[in-house]
Amino acid sequence: MPPRSTSHTGLSAPLFLLNLKAYPAAMGRGALALARSLQREGSRAGVAVGLAPSAPDLGWLARERTIPILAQHVDAEPAGPFTGRVVVEALAAAGVRGSLVNHSEHPLPFPLIQKTVERLRSARMVSVVCAKDPAMVRRLLPLHPTYLAIEPPELIGGRRSVSTARPEVITQTVELAQAIAPTTHVLCGAGIHSAHDVRRALALGSEGILVASAVALAPNPARAIRALIAGF
Repeated sequence: MPPRSTSHTGLSAPLFLLNLKAYPAAMGRGALALARSLQREGSRAGVAVGLAPSAPDLGWLARERTIPILAQHVDAEPAGPFTGRVVVEALAAAGVRGSLVNHSEHPLPFPLIQKTVERLRSARMVSVVCAKDPAMVRRLLPLHPTYLAIEPPELIGGRRSVSTARPEVITQTVELAQAIAPTTHVLCGAGIHSAHDVRRALALGSEGILVASAVALAPNPARAIRALIAGF
């Protein structure tokens, strides 16, 4: 699959996006080691990569300039008197490229998803909006996010990949994206653990993967990254 640029974002598709969640081994120096492994393997294979670390690691990892850094969540409030909020302006000032939005572990009501995507777009930042099923995909695509990640929640963290267990979810999402928001890149996640899972996802029309536990909880994360990138 030839890479498709996302212009100002510094990312492209196909994309390997690694979400570190709040796994203890993937914080601080552990997060940096994963960023370096991801950068090295992505460069070798010519695959675009990105990392979504925990919030305290965002700024300093972005300053390392290893790979594009995305937040796992961003609040929709503007910069101002909003104690405890992570606002788009703060991410931009820290060198962060964008954010996940509406992950199944941090779901948002639709009006807030819409406002967040608009805020990210106005700052020329990446939005990776997550959806649990094609019905949600159909509702979210008119927002024209940079990426739409389809992740059935029942498969997240498991050993059965969406590309094998529910391939129709990927094909339906791709068809909807082509019809409603052709500039939006489709990613898939949930249960992806092997190069076979990745190849299958790409064959079904996905333009990349969103992965977490398959790497962050692996006994040898660098080897796990290498194995997944082989699927591209």
